[in-house]
Amino acid sequence: MRHYMPGRRLGIMLLTFLVGGFVLNFIMQAASLGMDVGSVFAWISRYYWLYAAGSLFFFFVLLAFAAVIPNLYAGSLIAFIACAILGIANYKKLGTTGEPLFPWDLMLVKNAGEMSKITQGMVSPLALVLAVVLIAGLIYLLRKLPRIRIGLPLRAGFTVLSAAMIAGFIVMVGGHSTLATSIHYQDIYWDQKANYTHNGFLFAFAGNLKQKVMEKPENYSREAITRIAEKYGALPDSSAASAPAEAPNIMYMMDEAFFDPTRLPSFTFSEDPLKFIHREENNTPSGYMLSPEFGGNTANIEFEALTGMSMYFLNDGSIPYQQRIVKMSSLPSIVSILKDRGYRALAIHPFDETFYNRNKVYPVLGFDRFISQDQMTDAKRITPEGYISDLSAIKEAVRQLESSGQPTFLHLVTMQNHFPFVKGHNGPNTITVGGVKPERKNELETYVQDTKLTDEALAYLAEELKAIKRPTVAVFWGDHLPALSADIYTQAGWDANPRLKHETKLLYMANFDIGKQPVGTLSPAFIGPTVFELAGQRLPAYYKLLDKVKSELPGLSKSVLIGPSGVITGLTAEQQALLDDYRLVEYDMLEGENYSQDLLF
Repeated sequence: MRHYMPGRRLGIMLLTFLVGGFVLNFIMQAASLGMDVGSVFAWISRYYWLYAAGSLFFFFVLLAFAAVIPNLYAGSLIAFIACAILGIANYKKLGTTGEPLFPWDLMLVKNAGEMSKITQGMVSPLALVLAVVLIAGLIYLLRKLPRIRIGLPLRAGFTVLSAAMIAGFIVMVGGHSTLATSIHYQDIYWDQKANYTHNGFLFAFAGNLKQKVMEKPENYSREAITRIAEKYGALPDSSAASAPAEAPNIMYMMDEAFFDPTRLPSFTFSEDPLKFIHREENNTPSGYMLSPEFGGNTANIEFEALTGMSMYFLNDGSIPYQQRIVKMSSLPSIVSILKDRGYRALAIHPFDETFYNRNKVYPVLGFDRFISQDQMTDAKRITPEGYISDLSAIKEAVRQLESSGQPTFLHLVTMQNHFPFVKGHNGPNTITVGGVKPERKNELETYVQDTKLTDEALAYLAEELKAIKRPTVAVFWGDHLPALSADIYTQAGWDANPRLKHETKLLYMANFDIGKQPVGTLSPAFIGPTVFELAGQRLPAYYKLLDKVKSELPGLSKSVLIGPSGVITGLTAEQQALLDDYRLVEYDMLEGENYSQDLLF
């Protein structure tokens, strides 16, 4: 039976929504502060106007849903649960990667099925059971409560009012209005952790809705890009090898969550999980890759490696694939450079093709073909629950290289070592790790077993390279350290060492002589120029710029700066000038007029 609401009950309902808005805002802020209630009250006492304004925003969200959905109870409850889920996602992301939830993260909702597999184990079984019981109880309660409705004119009025207030809030925050600043909102886009800590989840999240990936340098102009092109174009090539008789294949292999676990000083291993890598690194150029990320955001490492652009210059929390490149028609990259030289360009990723919008981004970068899990010839998994193995992915890559009648650039992004690290996920563990806490033993041994499987797959690739007729050089690196439980890194004493928490293995292999000079620690943006040098490829002016930056700052990230002799804490005038040029070119290609396309490539 439906009941239309009299004025008194309507007033009570509106008051309930108002209280609900304050409660919901409190929950969202608690999720941003590690569920520390004391910290939430401290934040409210300091930024009470931000809390009040945010709570009113949630009040209008609840009111909007109640007005649009016929049943007042159901509409407001749906809105409350949806917002609470955002808070939980923010809490889990902070705990896993150390970063808050950004608006562009919501683009992964389309990959909900894949995300449920990737995040398996991040939510405890007890929490899932409680959530199911709670939702079932709420559904039962809704069925029992009378379906109270309000008249159409009032519903329309509430809908328009709520929509106007919600839109006004977003405009106020995004436009950095006087009203926003008067209640102590600050757009701290360059430091998103500080942004969320100061402004609270709602204001920080709303402020990011219109955030660019990069700010415009003051001296940006066509003349500035022309000057840079002439300056670096005049530099000589610095190839470390003579060019092979025919154009070599170039293969990138970016391995998911791979690093050398034997570097962790607190643990012992019953055997070396990386026997091949540790032997091979003495016979070929090798070193470490300085990842701009930790525990996630794979697309950002891939962005650096393919484009040569650095995350160092981008606004904190940016994901260019999601925010910018997907909207572009083309973007200069190693793909476009090699295609101009007659190369075929192929990408392989043994997972869903829409993840990080790769199916849309890869054509922008110039790839001719993208092979995802659905197009792989032999997509084998070590166990039914695991991801497609690194060995299967490598076999697909080798098959493509052997069947190509022209020089090929092949970019492989693997999935085998992705979270969760659940015992048996990739078969039985064969290596025992000593010194680890009992509650973390299965997790760490599972991860170590994963790296052993990758090491074996890489040994297979080394043998297959010898059989490929065309000269071929392969570059292997891990994208970021895995999202292991934080206390594993704490026990290893790595919490105070950002360099160690961002260094992954980097190895160059070839079926022709590329020497064995160590490459040190490199940012992924410099992998392209380095492989060109090893393969005897001519460097375009853009790569000469990158090569010059690499000589001064081989490790360039927001976490740590690495110079030729190790970690540095400040920049020389020459280094700052180099970065200024680099920043201008990156802005030009990513947000500007792309004068570089004709001038630097």
